[in-house]
Amino acid sequence: MNQWDRLNNLDDDYKQKLQILYDTDGLPMEVRHYLSSWIETQEWDRAARDHALAMALFQVLLQNLDAQHGRFVLEESFLLQHKIRRHKQNFQEWYMNDPCALAQKVLWFLQKEQEILDEAGIAEKVQNLQVEPTAMETCTQLELDRKISVLQTDVQCMAHTIICLEEQQDEFDFKYQTYNMESFTDEASKLRRDTVLQGLLNRLNKCRHSTLSDIKKLLDRTEELVELLVKTELVDWQRRQQKSCIGSPDDVCLDLLEKWFTSVAGSLFHLRDFLTKLDELSGKVSYEEDPVKARKPQLFSRTERLLKYLLQSSFVVETQPSMPQAKGPLVIRTNIQFYVKTRLLIKFPEMNNPMEVHVSMDRETPQIKGYRRFNILGIATKTLTMVEGQNGAMVADFRHLNLKEQKCGGPGRGVNDICLSVTEELHILYFHTTFEMKGLSVHLKASSLPVVIISNSSQQQSAWASILWFNMLSQNPKDIKFFTNTPAAPWPQFGEMLSWQFLSATKRGLLDTQLEMIACKLFGTNQQNNYDAFTVPWSKFCKDMSPDTFWVWFDGILMMVKTFLVDLWRDGLIMGFVSKFKEKSLLMTKQRGTFLLRFSESVIGGITFSWVENTKSGTPEVKTVEPFTKADLSQIPFQEIIRNFQILLDDEFPENPLLYLYPNIPKDEAFGKYYSDKMGDHSPYIKYIKTKLMFITKENSLETCPLSSDMSQAESASGLISEAAEANVDLHHLLDQEICQHDPMLSGSASPLDLELLVHSNNLHLHNGFDFLSDEPLLPLATFQGLNALSLLTCGPDFP
Repeated sequence: MNQWDRLNNLDDDYKQKLQILYDTDGLPMEVRHYLSSWIETQEWDRAARDHALAMALFQVLLQNLDAQHGRFVLEESFLLQHKIRRHKQNFQEWYMNDPCALAQKVLWFLQKEQEILDEAGIAEKVQNLQVEPTAMETCTQLELDRKISVLQTDVQCMAHTIICLEEQQDEFDFKYQTYNMESFTDEASKLRRDTVLQGLLNRLNKCRHSTLSDIKKLLDRTEELVELLVKTELVDWQRRQQKSCIGSPDDVCLDLLEKWFTSVAGSLFHLRDFLTKLDELSGKVSYEEDPVKARKPQLFSRTERLLKYLLQSSFVVETQPSMPQAKGPLVIRTNIQFYVKTRLLIKFPEMNNPMEVHVSMDRETPQIKGYRRFNILGIATKTLTMVEGQNGAMVADFRHLNLKEQKCGGPGRGVNDICLSVTEELHILYFHTTFEMKGLSVHLKASSLPVVIISNSSQQQSAWASILWFNMLSQNPKDIKFFTNTPAAPWPQFGEMLSWQFLSATKRGLLDTQLEMIACKLFGTNQQNNYDAFTVPWSKFCKDMSPDTFWVWFDGILMMVKTFLVDLWRDGLIMGFVSKFKEKSLLMTKQRGTFLLRFSESVIGGITFSWVENTKSGTPEVKTVEPFTKADLSQIPFQEIIRNFQILLDDEFPENPLLYLYPNIPKDEAFGKYYSDKMGDHSPYIKYIKTKLMFITKENSLETCPLSSDMSQAESASGLISEAAEANVDLHHLLDQEICQHDPMLSGSASPLDLELLVHSNNLHLHNGFDFLSDEPLLPLATFQGLNALSLLTCGPDFP
């Protein structure tokens, strides 16, 4: 948003200050409004000291006023026509002889506007009691912006120079024709005539030499900018896009590049027009050693070469091929639709010819054994159009493409000993179009990053690993033979990539301490804790996707966190990547009941917690529960497991040993906002007796027992209760007998509390698994697994 638009979005108090500012003479508000974009892009500070630049800007200002007047004529806005015409007359009267004064006046108004904006910004920050972060452009970007702005200004000055040159040539041509029609009788008159004409011709020749030299200097600066844009800025963007495809938070917006490319291309088109104009002028008036005929062809050829080079580089793939609901971009499954978007970084209002973009697959088959070929199905041709909502970006959006493997092709010829797995095979999509404008026709082509093509969803994990490895390490975005000689990954680069996976999936990356644990897992203990010199080979990361590869373990954790634990992870409640040794050293110095959450090193996609417990002798001891997996977390949210987890102690009521999240945060304070009890009228099971799923473990085993669907065990528990009721015997005694059948060592250990876990007299009226009040079958009340644990407790109003 430009400065004038920001001013118009301010509150009424600041708009009033703006109106007061423009009540003064010098720059009418109508001129400031309708020429706002042009005014804000000129170097008024330089023009205030440079008479030639000030005069050029003054002439351009008058031309812009004429153009605006013409628009009002078409719109039949009589009042605005009158105002613009009067403003132009005033400018001519006030500043024709002193254009620097106009530059000083405009500069003064722009500075006063900025003061109003600064005042409004400070007031807003004070009101919000915070300073909002602003996106700061790098010094390189600011310098590039400045160079392009100076180039545009100098091109505008060159336009004025061409006009002056044309007027000078018209003057010479007029006097030459006039003198030829006159008859001079004396030699003195002829000599005066020849002297005047020779002087005019010498002046014209000097002006042509000067203009051509200035155009060459402009081309030198333009070529420097083109090289900077194509070989530095565009390459940097391509690398940022490559990293963003694998989770990096890099900015890949193309608006700034589009602005630069369009500005430089516009300047080159203007220089091309200037040279064409010089050629026309030379055709009307020429003479021996005319510099235009000698130097124009070379300059014109150089201009077109730079313009074509810039245009060819401006056609890019803005959104890489992606499937909906895939693990990431660049993995495509056959017969499943995917989308991709191309963009042209140069746009002009006068681009009237439609540009058709065609998409195709690999043009040449690499020398790889069994390399597959594919056909593109769907709408493979799109027109580049200006899309609303993207600042009018020129894009071609392919949304309904899919691939089908060619069955007729045989294996690749040539180097038959090179063979890749399906998920190591890389393919590229190519895009072609033609740019035509002002008699210039340029063929443009762009290519996607390499994609992995799979035929089954079971290959996605391995395919995504290949995409991660390629885009992390490859400096050549077209190297489809990358996996024929796969390089190892330096640990710093590898650790950063792992952090990006969590950052993109959960908005929270990995800490240095977490990466240190992963490095220990990969390389073993390092006394210096410095792994910068270590590398991770491709085979250890993912090759063949064997169960013990690192990627299977890491991706299992990532999917578990993304699916079940994202809020807890984002709030930093899960330490996650911490070794057992480190875990013990952290907990042993903490108070009883302190616990931490970490990912299992042996169970794929498992999470567990460990806590500090005091033994009978008073020494601290760290205990760990069996890891919870997807099957457990899909039944009970992890925060509810932590909240209600209990451990069975001999002859005592079960208790929750988890009191403080490491280092010393009370459990309910850490997890309270995530607790979700559905009580009362909000419960979808209001007509049933309320139940709660819980994990309980025996103190001597410390193994969790998930909810079982084994109905024979449930029926055994219900039958036990019924048998005691019908025989009118001591239920505690009967329970003890049943326990003894499962484990004789536990005989006599059942307490009345054990029975209360099974039956609560205030709520249950059971007989053979039926509720006598509602006459409806109930869910199993308890599931015994060797009677070491209960997974379901029945909670009445008097039961905690």
